[in-house]
Amino acid sequence: MINIRKTLVIRLFWTWLGLSSLTAGLVYYFETERVDEKVLALAVAAEQQLSVEQLRGYNQGEVSAAQIKAIAEELGRGRFAVVEIYDRHKQKIVELVGQGREELEHALSAQAHAFPLGEEIRYEKHWVLDEFVLMVLLPLRDQVGELQGYFEGVFVADAETVAQIQQDVLSSVLIAMGVILVTTLVLYPVILSLNRELIENSRKILRANLELLEVLGSAIAKRDSDTNIHNYRVTLYAIALGEAVAMSGEELRRLIVGAFLHDVGKIGISDNILLKPGRLTEDEFRVMQQHVNLGLDIINRSSWLAAAEDVVLCHHEKFNGSGYPRGLKGEEIPLTARVFAIVDVFDALTSRRPYKEPFPFEQAMQIIQEDAGSHFDPELVARFAAIAREIHRILSEADEEAIMAMLSDKSQHYFRL
Repeated sequence: MINIRKTLVIRLFWTWLGLSSLTAGLVYYFETERVDEKVLALAVAAEQQLSVEQLRGYNQGEVSAAQIKAIAEELGRGRFAVVEIYDRHKQKIVELVGQGREELEHALSAQAHAFPLGEEIRYEKHWVLDEFVLMVLLPLRDQVGELQGYFEGVFVADAETVAQIQQDVLSSVLIAMGVILVTTLVLYPVILSLNRELIENSRKILRANLELLEVLGSAIAKRDSDTNIHNYRVTLYAIALGEAVAMSGEELRRLIVGAFLHDVGKIGISDNILLKPGRLTEDEFRVMQQHVNLGLDIINRSSWLAAAEDVVLCHHEKFNGSGYPRGLKGEEIPLTARVFAIVDVFDALTSRRPYKEPFPFEQAMQIIQEDAGSHFDPELVARFAAIAREIHRILSEADEEAIMAMLSDKSQHYFRL
């Protein structure tokens, strides 16, 4: 949205240019239609002067081509550059080419044309040898309506007509361009203002979604471990590893949402299991495993929260296929879930909990690296080992308020409008 002004100007420019071009095309069309009317009038006049009875006589072998030619010469004089008359079988009887129009006729002869059907009159327009040419072809019928042949006339618009068309097109385009430009200048601040309002409303919705994300994640984290800062730290670790492996912006957004909501399904697990201080029994562990599917049911009620699906469902899968709930193996596990699995365990190891003291950095990394290839993706572990010490130092030295501010900055970066 930073370049909204530039984008708006570009789009308005292309709209202005497009509408101006459309106006030019329409004006050109209507101006040439006026020339069509003139040519049609000439062709109809020629048809009225042409003795169709003589043409029928020619078809019956009673009239010679020379007689038809004499009629054509009269018709073409001063009206058409080229005149052609065909019999009812579409065979050319005569062709008359005006003086100095041989090159034009040769150029047109290379362009085949269709004969009209029924009573229709056929038009064709061409720019040939820098001249505006209109061809009209009409059927010739006798008094009882029987087809006896066809008349074709080639009309060349004079320089004055062409100049008038060009002048009308240019004037109309300039007027249209001016009107559209003024309209664009008036609309520009209005559109910009509406866009600002839209962006602000969208930002409010985004902020509300992010706040909802934090509230849900923190509520679960507090219920599970008496602290919500775990969610903030683990999300920052996840973002750092995701950036290190060049995840796309979309993947990182899904990773952030998933990191906050990874244990949302624990809201459906009873306290006597969730908060049990000792080791869970097999039956209790099976109940605990259900939190991933419970979490999926919760987030799928919201299209925005559904971005967390891969992390929520797969963050307990293991690289060797021994995890749950589906026993996925290797790259079958979504990348976001493989990234999160590493940072989730690392933060748990290095965090103080009611039942344990934080592990030193070296010991925690040793455990992570020992589980590379079994629990964790070994390539991701190697990437994490390269960045973990510095990220751990920063987060260890920061208080809760600072950590929350760091994540807020990151979230705004990846979810900015």
